Amino acid sequence: MALSGRIYFLEFFLFKLARFLKPYKIQLILGPAAKLVEAVFELVLPLLMADLIDTGIKTGNSEYIITKCIQMAVVSAIGLLCALFCQYSASIASQGFGTSLRSALMEKINTFSFAEMERYGTTTLVNRSTNDVNQLQLAVAMLIRLVIRAPFLCIGGIIMAIRIDWKLAVILLIFIPVFILILYLIMKKTIPLYKSVQKKLDALSLVLRENLTGVRVIRAFNRSVDERERFRKANRDWMDTAIQAGKISALMSPLTLLIMNMAALLIIWIGGFRVDGGNLTQGQLIAFINYITQIMLALIVVANLAVLFNRAFASAQRVNEILETQPSIITGQNAVTVLPEDNGKKAVIEFKNVSFAYTGEGQPALKDISFSAESGSTIGIIGGTGAGKSTLINLIPRFYDVSEGTVYVEGIDVKKYDQNVLHDAIGMVPQKASLFSGTIRENILWGKRDAQQSEIEQAAEISQAAEFIERMPLKYNTEISQGGKNLSGGQRQRLTIARAVIKKPVILILDDSSSALDYMTDFKLRTALRKLETGVTLIVSQRVNAVKDADRILVLDDGRLAGSGSHEQLFKENQVYREICLSQNITVDKKI
Repeated sequence: MALSGRIYFLEFFLFKLARFLKPYKIQLILGPAAKLVEAVFELVLPLLMADLIDTGIKTGNSEYIITKCIQMAVVSAIGLLCALFCQYSASIASQGFGTSLRSALMEKINTFSFAEMERYGTTTLVNRSTNDVNQLQLAVAMLIRLVIRAPFLCIGGIIMAIRIDWKLAVILLIFIPVFILILYLIMKKTIPLYKSVQKKLDALSLVLRENLTGVRVIRAFNRSVDERERFRKANRDWMDTAIQAGKISALMSPLTLLIMNMAALLIIWIGGFRVDGGNLTQGQLIAFINYITQIMLALIVVANLAVLFNRAFASAQRVNEILETQPSIITGQNAVTVLPEDNGKKAVIEFKNVSFAYTGEGQPALKDISFSAESGSTIGIIGGTGAGKSTLINLIPRFYDVSEGTVYVEGIDVKKYDQNVLHDAIGMVPQKASLFSGTIRENILWGKRDAQQSEIEQAAEISQAAEFIERMPLKYNTEISQGGKNLSGGQRQRLTIARAVIKKPVILILDDSSSALDYMTDFKLRTALRKLETGVTLIVSQRVNAVKDADRILVLDDGRLAGSGSHEQLFKENQVYREICLSQNITVDKKI
């Protein structure tokens, strides 16, 4: 497991992430090269020290001592400059890498259909784009700074030690395999644990996000104590796993120090005898000890790098999973890039034998739906909770792909359209009103970036939003907080309608978008929408009054099309529709 993990990590960095490092080739080459020069000078210093002791101090040659000290100072200064240059290069490359990788993740996530978004969830996508990328960013920095230097110091130190006294160096060669064995065992234990840590961090973030976004509901139902306990449980679960991984990883440094200090003590003890026997000079013994120290410190760095790359390996898998996920909805090579204005067909929207089932669910959400909507018509869609109303309209902008059948827009299968063209032709007001931080004007301009003030005001008039906007001191420059929390539910809905209306779309979809409006405002909104020049208007609602004046009403029941016709016709002939009407005290003759 550990071996395959290390191979995967190398493959990930050398091949799968190489494109993110391409702009930093100079830093990737010169940074490690500078660190290599520093390591060479570090290996030279003990030799200069041995020469100073054996030749300068032993003979009392002051001039020689000063010369060697100057040489050592110059070597140290050059090594310092090389280290600083490498640090600078590592910072540029790692930060740039992290920025590019986050951008690539964001770009990839934006290609996901609703199916992929539901599969991963918002919380894990945020964590993978932030926490996991930070882990990989740190790994890149260490890759440049230490991955070449540490092994070079280990190997170079061993070679220099053998060159001084190969018999004494045998002791070192005995202890190094023990260190490698410990490193292997610790990595084998920690790799799965670090994967688990990241997954439990996702779970903790999910609980935290739900607590923060649902704070009003939590307090309204007096569930603060229960939610605090839920958070503590998730937090404790994450902490216990992190501590378990940390405990095992923490063994690395002390065990390394223990092994190398035992080796150093044995070398000093045996080396003393060799100095007494004339087989080794005092300067050579000091140089040998310096090399042992360098090797020991380099091995500690290797141990810490192993821990770091274990964590980065877990993050690499999570990030790579996102990058390699193929969106279920893609635009074909010969996609239609222009919406046809007149193709000789009356129907703007047409469903032919459409069935749809969500991934992982055996029961279809829609079954054999067929209908068409002509230009200039208003279609009402009504049905009980879970009847499939929102699912049906989500197939038009191709948020999901049908399981069976075909959806046509202007006579062309929606799968053949460039998605941007299709979405530009559709103005959609989702069930949950979603606004963004910024001004009211900026939110309405989401529908049409280059709209004039007169167009903004017209859209606000149609959506009945002008009524409350004009009462605000800053009017259209009023700031909206995150998610529109400083507005009422009805105000948020009217702004989202204005955002869709300003597009003057070919297809306007209102998905239960007036549920928070009072009956009079709803009536005014429907009256204004009837005057709007659009190809087709689809109104999804559970309110009969919202759809009763539509040119045609579609009645959905358990994913099937239970009826289609006018209000009067359906009330007389369709039992499902009549039951809905009677439950709302609506009859054929009843007016608003």
